[in-house]
Amino acid sequence: QVQLVESGGGLVQAGGSLRLSCAASGIISNMYHMGWYRQAPGKERELVATITSGGTTNYGDSVKGRFTISRDNAKNMVWLQMNNLEREDTAVYYCNLLFITTMYWGKGTLVTVSS
Repeated sequence: QVQLVESGGGLVQAGGSLRLSCAASGIISNMYHMGWYRQAPGKERELVATITSGGTTNYGDSVKGRFTISRDNAKNMVWLQMNNLEREDTAVYYCNLLFITTMYWGKGTLVTVSS
């Protein structure tokens, strides 16, 4: 069974940086896409960034230019480098894996950006 485990969340000051990691296990193919989503209190889950199996990236408008998603297929890992963090970035961040038409989710890691 596919399992995703996030790490790296925590408390950071506005303007600071943080890197989130996601380790995937139970993968039977490299032909999967991955991404990061986030959900702030009282809001819907939103797309942060995605990366295809070939390395093509896409970012939500609110994080474009500040966040960078990357992956290592050999290690089955994906990272989210977050720079110049803002108070509005505070949310639970979820790792996502898409294989064919099936989506898998991690349990999330909390990022809190202080003012």
